[in-house]
Amino acid sequence: MKLVTFEHRDETRVGAVNEVGDVVDLAADPALPRTMVDLVAQGEPALRRARALVAEDSRGIAADDVRLLAPIRPRNNIMCVGKNYLDHAAEFAGSGFDASQQQAVPEHPVVFTKALSSIIGPGDRIDVSADDTATTDYEGELGVVIGTGGTKIAAADAWDHVYGYTVVNDLTVRALQRQHVQFFIGKSAATYCPIGPQIVTRDEIEDITAVWVRTRVNGEERQAAPVSDLIFSIPTLIAAISATVLLEPGDVIATGTPAGVGIGFDPPRYLEPGDVVEVSVDGVGVLTNPTG
Repeated sequence: MKLVTFEHRDETRVGAVNEVGDVVDLAADPALPRTMVDLVAQGEPALRRARALVAEDSRGIAADDVRLLAPIRPRNNIMCVGKNYLDHAAEFAGSGFDASQQQAVPEHPVVFTKALSSIIGPGDRIDVSADDTATTDYEGELGVVIGTGGTKIAAADAWDHVYGYTVVNDLTVRALQRQHVQFFIGKSAATYCPIGPQIVTRDEIEDITAVWVRTRVNGEERQAAPVSDLIFSIPTLIAAISATVLLEPGDVIATGTPAGVGIGFDPPRYLEPGDVVEVSVDGVGVLTNPTG
């Protein structure tokens, strides 16, 4: 299924996108949860009810009549992985901004988080004008949504804990990233975590490693790589994070960004007010946000 959180007539709802692109309001079934996190937590039983509702109410609400919001606001911070594509690890190591460690290619996943207050939805404005350093960079990524939570999840069992996928733009103030010798502050500015436009359940995509992640700025393609190029696979990431962290239903793991970020250019190509950033993941969706 393709699941969205949307605003219609000043009310926030959870919905499913039908075959013609209309949005079916899941509130039509009083047994279904009213937030995406709760829907994810109820797992397959809730999905069966949602599928039945979509089959019964094929009309839905026209897409033009709703405003899509970030599809999910997890209970925990967004979990992110640094330097998880080989070419990006190389460009980052050579950029002069990698103050966190000396390994060009990490031996273990580099995991950090973004504050929940940084989340915005598709179409929302990225406030780059608030960045006094003018070093705001884009990072298009595949987001993995956790279904069944837990700790010490074995890599061999990890796919059973994946609910679905979304698109994440892991925006970064590069000057702050270097200044603070860590990731959190430079990546947690307000509006610096666009997510969306939807969550696509795992059963919808036969092989997620075969899809491509792409980023375009003002229509120009800057990033393009298959998920199969990840240094640390999705099961490896889930196993590594859950080794100590209690993963909860609805948690989001941004799996890393390919080469082609702004700091990879000479001179760097940072975002400016008036730019439009599009991050796409095949079969998952296109996340578009203007800057201001």
